[in-house]
Formats: sequence, structure tokens, C-alpha cells
Amino acid sequence: MRVGTCYLFEIFPGRVILIKSVLRTAATLCVAALLFSLSGCHRHRKTTSAPNTTDYSDDLQPLVGSNRLPFLRWPNVSDYQSLVKAFYEDRNYEIAWTRDGKPTPAAKGFMQAFAEAESKGLNPEDYDSSRWPARIKLISTGHEDAIALFDVAMTVNVMRFISDLRIGRVNPQHFNFGINVAEKKYNLAEFVSDHGVDITDVPQLLATVEPDSDIYRRTEQSLAHYLDLARQESSGPAAQPLPTISKPLKVGDPYPAAGELEQRLMLEGDLSAPAESTNEEKSAEAPHVLTKFISDGLRAYQERHGLAIDGRLTPDTIKSLNVPMSQRVAQIQYALERWRWLPDPYLNPRLLVNLPEFVLRGYSPDHNLEFRMKVVVGKVIGEHQTPVFARMMRYMVFRPYWNVPISIVRKELIPHIQANHGYLEAKNFEVINNKGQPVPGYTVKQLAQGGLMVREKPGPKNSLGLVKFMFPNQYDIYLHSTPATELFNRTRRDFSHGCVRVERPVDLAAWLLDGQKDKDGQDWNVDKVQQAMNSGPNNHQVNLKTPVPIVIFYVTAEVEEDGHVHFFDDIYGYDDSLQKVLEKGPPYPIRPDAVASKPKTDDTV
Repeated sequence: MRVGTCYLFEIFPGRVILIKSVLRTAATLCVAALLFSLSGCHRHRKTTSAPNTTDYSDDLQPLVGSNRLPFLRWPNVSDYQSLVKAFYEDRNYEIAWTRDGKPTPAAKGFMQAFAEAESKGLNPEDYDSSRWPARIKLISTGHEDAIALFDVAMTVNVMRFISDLRIGRVNPQHFNFGINVAEKKYNLAEFVSDHGVDITDVPQLLATVEPDSDIYRRTEQSLAHYLDLARQESSGPAAQPLPTISKPLKVGDPYPAAGELEQRLMLEGDLSAPAESTNEEKSAEAPHVLTKFISDGLRAYQERHGLAIDGRLTPDTIKSLNVPMSQRVAQIQYALERWRWLPDPYLNPRLLVNLPEFVLRGYSPDHNLEFRMKVVVGKVIGEHQTPVFARMMRYMVFRPYWNVPISIVRKELIPHIQANHGYLEAKNFEVINNKGQPVPGYTVKQLAQGGLMVREKPGPKNSLGLVKFMFPNQYDIYLHSTPATELFNRTRRDFSHGCVRVERPVDLAAWLLDGQKDKDGQDWNVDKVQQAMNSGPNNHQVNLKTPVPIVIFYVTAEVEEDGHVHFFDDIYGYDDSLQKVLEKGPPYPIRPDAVASKPKTDDTV
């Protein structure tokens, strides 16, 4: 077996000069560290074309057997090492990405894809984009080790790129999200061999790898637009932040940066053309006055950003307007990452709750939007954030009981019971044993120890309202109606203990039961739903004939059907957490942080 040769190089701008040959050694990685300091690594794929005549197996094996490749932008390849080894073993350590000392058409296609990775919401340098030209130049010198290093570099980066497009970079379970990407994973050694090495149309291959979802494609298209806006902003007048104000301004009020505000609103299309100015607006003061034209643009902007839609210039509106376009780009990138996480049954869900938007959407089987409604989600303060997960909605319960969690019994009910032993009965609660039987005689000690349970009786004042929508999950989270309907008038709606309250429960129930009949053969329509809620039997379960995929999701950039992007505050800090993980580079974590895996939700409003 031939051993590798370690060389010492001196690097000058634009050239690499061999100074002297050192003792031959099996550590071909020594060459890698020095030889490819200007280069990078890429992914590998299997070939069906004519094999290379030169045997590079002795050069490849030490590289393939290592968990660390110093010539890569991200040298720790421990998460891909076994896949890379399987890839080369399957092809008897034949090189894959060069022919006659030149990159194959497939290698060139992937290098181009790496260079354009930003358009996919990825970082080109994560795939060594800037390093490939130097590597190609080094191959042209004819040095025998350069071919093997280029090949392994390409293999690693192709695998990384395909995996990142397929299932995202960070496993969602790291954040304790109930989304399983495992079923979407490719066997990368086989996939790259069978579909990548000899591909002639790399973009077409990548299109089959990415999520097959109109929402995903719209998000990807919007990213290109906002990347362009970010470039415009960095060099234009809109880059200067707008002056803050202490109180809201209405039409006719002076604002020294009214002209800059108008330009800022036009940047994203909230104002599409200059106003047909009135005589008043043509006055010398017009550039410093809030006009009706600007107010109309503010309304459009506020609607896209979850702000109070009043057309006034408010401190919150200015704060949002001053968010740099680079951050808006990042929000879209994080949205693409999360869309890639979703398994196929949930990639085009029938129901989608977007937590930072406080909105529930319903889609037809062919993925067309059919309705949207406001929701109330888990509180930011405390440990009541609504978790992110995907499940199947299987049934609903009309006129439900609310089983009060022991934490609420101890914290909120027992102090009232101690002051007034008849408190529970007066507030429509009852005490039950573990068989669900009422217990008229009970003690505070029994309640505090959990020996007996408290539940709220059904009715219009029940904390769950008159219907709950069930999709069994480890978080004990569900959708339900609520007597506290006034909260839907708020712009920001994080008030629950974890469950999701829906604005129009009758419409949602009728939509879910459309086409179904009850036990008497009657259609489940709006009237039937209202009857079940208002005067039907208590705790009445109705199973869905066909379970409905529902995703409790989290994106701060939502792209509407018309292409307009709506942005929202990162209420739970999930964007910030994702950013911190991505900044560290691969290998990305796949296990949860050292925190409780089940959020405290209190199983209620």
C-alpha cells in the first residue's frame, strides 16, 4: 500500500510554491491542512460513468476515515463521516467529481448551487463557496493529492447541502419542538451516488429535494426580493432610521422626516406611487407633515406587521419601520428553515396556527386558503408558551368539562376555598374522585395532595367555552372556544396557559365536520353545531371521519397568496435561539438542551 506524501508549501498571493518534500507518511491529512488552506470542501456522489484509470484509494482512505478535515470551512465532519465512508466503500474508493483532471459537469453544477445558496436561505460559505476556484487551480497543477482532497471536499459539501435543503440544518427536537424529521431523511450515501454524481441538471435535482409546498416556494421567492431590498437599503436614504416620537401622530400633524417616511413605505410597496398632491400638500411644509397618502401607506404597513391598523404614526410603528432589511431577510431565512422541518403529511397542513401572528388558517385538500381567524396563544411570561408541533386532529368535544390542573388548584383555587368553603360550587366547579364521581365532602388537604380533582362544569362560562378540538399530543395542548372573547380585539394575544383559543369556534367545527352526519343521519352544519354547543349533551365527543393534519407553527415571516410578506415580533425568542445555533456552524445539535422536554401548559385557556 502506497503511503501519502507530506509537503511543505509557502503561500503567496495567487500562487502556491512547493519548497521541499518531507518524509512520506500515511498522514495525508497533513497535506490537506497545508495544501487546502485556500480551498474548501464539497459533497460527493456516486457515478455510473467510465471509471478513472488512476487509483486514488490510498489517498482517499485516510481522509474518509477522519472525523476532522482541516481544509474545510467547517472541519468537524463527525456527523457525516460514516455516510462519506459508505459512499466511497460502495464505489470501491473510485473518485467521483473529476475526469481527466477537471471537475465533472455535476461538480460544476453543485459549485454553482453553493454560490447561489443565499437564494435558498443558506450561507454559501457553509459549503466552501469561495474556496472552490483555488481548489480547481490546484488540481490543474497535477499534484496527486489535490484530486483526492477535492473529491472528499465535494462529497461532504454535497451531502451537507442536500441534507440542509431536505430537512433543515438544525433538528427541531433540539428546541423541544414536537416535529420529527427522521422520516424525511435520505440515505445520503445512496442518494448522492444514485442521483448526484452523474447529474446534468443540478437545479432540477435540488427542486425535488426541497419541500413541495406553495407556501415554501412563495417564501423562497420573497427572500430574493428582500435580499434586493437589503442591498438597496444599505446604500440608499432609507438606511437612516426614522426619528422616534413620544405620542401618535395623525394626518396633518408635523413630522420632520415625513419625506423619508414616505420613501420607506414605498420601499416594500406599502405605497406604490407618489400621491396626487392637494394644494395643501404642495405647500413648503408638505415634506414635514403627515399626509393622507402617507397615512394610507401606514395602514397597509401596519396590517402586514400585526400592528393596530389606524393609519397613525405611532412609536410601535416607527420601531417596526426601523428594523433593518437585513433582519427581515433573516426572518425569511428562519421561516424557510422551519418549513423544511415538516414531514410530508404536514408540509401542506389543513390547519396551521402561526403563534407569533396569533392566527389560525384553514386550507382545502388542494392547499387553497379557505379561512383565517384570530387566536389567543400561550403567555410569554412564565413557562406557558404554546409549543411547536405537528399532529392529527381526530375529534372534538362539545360542552366539555375542564379538568383543573393540580398546579392551578394549589396556586389559585385553594386560597379561595380556605376563605370560603363554598367557593367551588359558587363558581361552577365540582370535586371528583379518580372515577369521575362527584365528592360532596372534601378537605383542602385532599385537594392539595391531588387525592381528589377539581373540574369546571360545562356551560357558556366554562373556561374552555363550549367546544374543544383534540389532536392528542405529549403537551396536552388543544384548540378551544372561550368566554373571554374580548381578548380577540387585542393586537397582541398571548394570554393563555398554553392551549390555543379560537375566535370563531362554530365556523371551525362546521368546517371540520363538513360532509359528516351525526348518529341520527343529520348533516353537521352550522345550525347543528350551535345546537350541540348550546343545548346538546355535556362532554359529547364527535370523531372526525378523516383526521386532519394540524401544525402549531412558528414563523415571524408569513408570505400571503398575493406575495406580500407579513412580519411579526419574535415573541418567544425562537428566532434568536435558532440564530445562535446557526452561528456556531455544523455539526448542529440534534438533542434537546438540558431543560424539561414538556412545557408547563396547565392544560387550559
